[in-house]
Amino acid sequence: MSSPKPNPSSSAEQRSDGSQPWLHQKGRTIQEFGTVKQFPVALTMETRLYSCQRLNKVLADTRILHDLYKKYHWLMRGATFYQLHLLLDKHAGEQLELIDTVAERVQTLGGVAVGDPRHVAEITTVPRPPDGVEEVPSMLSRLLEAHELILTECHDAAARTQEYGDDGTNDLLVSEVVRTNELQAWFVAEHLVDTPLIHA
Repeated sequence: MSSPKPNPSSSAEQRSDGSQPWLHQKGRTIQEFGTVKQFPVALTMETRLYSCQRLNKVLADTRILHDLYKKYHWLMRGATFYQLHLLLDKHAGEQLELIDTVAERVQTLGGVAVGDPRHVAEITTVPRPPDGVEEVPSMLSRLLEAHELILTECHDAAARTQEYGDDGTNDLLVSEVVRTNELQAWFVAEHLVDTPLIHA
C-alpha cells in the first residue's frame, strides 16, 4: 500500500494559522550602527550623534568591567574570599544597572546601543586579562584600572556633551556612571591596603 501524498497546501495553512513560528528569518538592517534617527528631543542631529558615540564607548567598557567583576567573583580565593566574593557580585549587579541605563540613553537619542559582545570587544579599551586565574591583588588591580579608564572617559565626555547642550547625557554620566565607579573603586582599593590580618 502506497503512503499518502503530502498535501501541498498544508505547509501554507500551517504558517497562516498564527501558531507556527516563522523560523530562520533574515532581514535587512533598518538602522546602521553609528547613526541616529530623528527624534523630537530638542537636540541637533550632530549633538545626538556625538553623544551616542561617547556613550557607546562608555557602554562597551562598562560591559567589560561587569564581566570582569563576575569572573573575579567566581575566581576569588584566600582569607578574604567571602567578603570579596559578595562585594564583587554586588558591584557586578550595579554595573549591570548602568549598562541598561546607558544603553537606553543611546536609544533615547535615536542611536543604536552596542550589543553584540564581539562588537563590544572591538570598541573597548579595557585590556584583556589572562584566561586563567591571577593572584588576588592582580585581579583587584585590573578592576581598578578599568574603573579609571571609564572615569577618564566619562569626565571628558560629560564636559563635552555639556558644551553641546546635552544635559541629559551629562547628568547620566556624572550622577550615575561617575559616582558609581568612584564609589566602587574606593571599596576595591581599600582591599589592596597592606594591613595585617592579625595584630601582635
